[in-house]
Amino acid sequence: MWLVCGLGNPDKKYQYTRHNLGFNLIDSLVDFFDFNLLKKDKNIELYKGVIGKKNCFFCKPLTYMNQSGPPVRKLINFYKIQKSKIIIIHDDLDLAINKIKIKTGGGNGGHNGLASIDESIGNNYKRLRIGIGHPGIKEMVSSYVLENFSNQDRELVNKNIARLTKHFSLIFEDNALFLNKISSES
Repeated sequence: MWLVCGLGNPDKKYQYTRHNLGFNLIDSLVDFFDFNLLKKDKNIELYKGVIGKKNCFFCKPLTYMNQSGPPVRKLINFYKIQKSKIIIIHDDLDLAINKIKIKTGGGNGGHNGLASIDESIGNNYKRLRIGIGHPGIKEMVSSYVLENFSNQDRELVNKNIARLTKHFSLIFEDNALFLNKISSES
């Protein structure tokens, strides 16, 4: 069983912000692969389905970004999910807008959602990093990640989410092929 977790904030006002790219991609994947809602409470929104031959959970922690770790820990403990089968989807300030990278382990780069997960389960899990660019000034980061994209950037982001969704099944087998498919269509 795989756990694919998108990071974001639950309130409607954050729906299209830079920090909610993880939630945006999970929503797209749920629709595209026709996953079923398994559970929704104040801590988590959990979906179950199959991609190719892979049984998967898609989740959105609803505890706000900075407290994403505890609900993820509960899920992996309850369903006995191996860390090698966890993918966390998140926005990344250190990557240009729409740039995609995959990494396993390493530091959290100051991302509070990842810091919470690292504290709860360690850092040895796969990360799908989606670039949002950097405002250029460290003091502006907190407000920048909680702002909506410009209309032009949102259009690019939506196209990127569609590409990621279309080729998502490749992420379970071949990261390089997945990344090549995404970049070849940009």
